[in-house]
Amino acid sequence: MSQEGRFCKIPLIRLLGAVTTELISSFTSTLESTMDWQGQKLAEHLMQLMLVSFAVVAFIVGYVLGSFQTMLLIYAAGVVLTSLIIIPNWPFFNRHPLNWLDSSEAEKHPKPQAANSGPKKKASKK
Repeated sequence: MSQEGRFCKIPLIRLLGAVTTELISSFTSTLESTMDWQGQKLAEHLMQLMLVSFAVVAFIVGYVLGSFQTMLLIYAAGVVLTSLIIIPNWPFFNRHPLNWLDSSEAEKHPKPQAANSGPKKKASKK
């Protein structure tokens, strides 16, 4: 391998790594900032359903065609499609927003204390 061929690949790998890191951090910050609890549950269920469905379809098609490469390509396409549906913070993931109590309201209403309703110990005589 020539010297220039070896050095041309290193900056490209670093550039791809930087771009990938930036995309993941932007998607993660978007996801963390506004998706509600019900949306997270829905996203997880959709992810599991889609990945298993694509795995089954990819296996069947790959088995029928006798092509491992076709099976991998179908599953990879399924992973990409699942990522495009799950990772962005779509509006249907935000149907049940949490309404937090304002700090001034929280000061007016003290936190309720837990009541002890369990059996009481008898005092022992010495």
